[in-house]
Amino acid sequence: MKTLAPAASLAVPKANAKAVPAPSAASAAPVGAAASQATIALLQANSLTSVVHAEIERLILDGELAPGAKLTEAMLADRLGVSRGPIREAFRILEEAGLVRLEKNRGVFVRSIPLDEAMEIYDLRAMLDESAGRQLAERITAEQARELRTLVEQMERLVKDGHNTSASDPYHLMNLAFHDRLVEFVGNRKLIELYRRLVKELSLFRRVNLADGKQVPVSVQEHRAILKAITAGDADAAGRALRAHVLESKERTLKNHALQARPVGATAATLAAHLPAPRKARHA
Repeated sequence: MKTLAPAASLAVPKANAKAVPAPSAASAAPVGAAASQATIALLQANSLTSVVHAEIERLILDGELAPGAKLTEAMLADRLGVSRGPIREAFRILEEAGLVRLEKNRGVFVRSIPLDEAMEIYDLRAMLDESAGRQLAERITAEQARELRTLVEQMERLVKDGHNTSASDPYHLMNLAFHDRLVEFVGNRKLIELYRRLVKELSLFRRVNLADGKQVPVSVQEHRAILKAITAGDADAAGRALRAHVLESKERTLKNHALQARPVGATAATLAAHLPAPRKARHA
């Protein structure tokens, strides 16, 4: 388990305090002083809530707080070295983001994403990625192309060096970065906001349904084909490649889920009857 940063690291940055102007002579009156103190307290509380929220989100996405785990204000306040107020506000933000659920009279829990919801997220991601690929192929800059190419080359080197698992591995992080940057380069803030929410929700499912590491070399080839279509300015090919890439990941997830849920003694033929038919290759 990763060691959390000391509580001091969660304190409000000094820059925030400096941003508050020094009170004038007129504001030295009791009412003015009280108002200034209230403003400073509000700024500090909001800043601390943001830091606490980011840290709890990291713990969830890194798997240190597993799906289904119960979260308490007291436990997290003690772990992070803060009061319960920012923890409570962070819970509210995380619930809106779909990462935790609040149950009346029971408490707060890290969300567990069921299979059917994960499949819906994959379908929505396929549509978003297809749209992003089409748009980016029409406007990608040379600098953006270089950045994406660097990520693909780094993933290829990792595979050659034997990094063939897609979870808790540098490859997994680069894969996320490749897709995130691709969507971000489109320049649509609402698109990137929705995309990142879906990716975070899907990570809760992947933590208990790890992708098959043997498929990572295939994933690298798909990334190379996506990059080739985008840099060639072929919007149709880029859209098709990205959609196929996401749907291939969906089908691999279904296969892995079926394997994990296989009853003891089930035959290969019985299992195969419940798996999705393989998709035909969409690109080289």
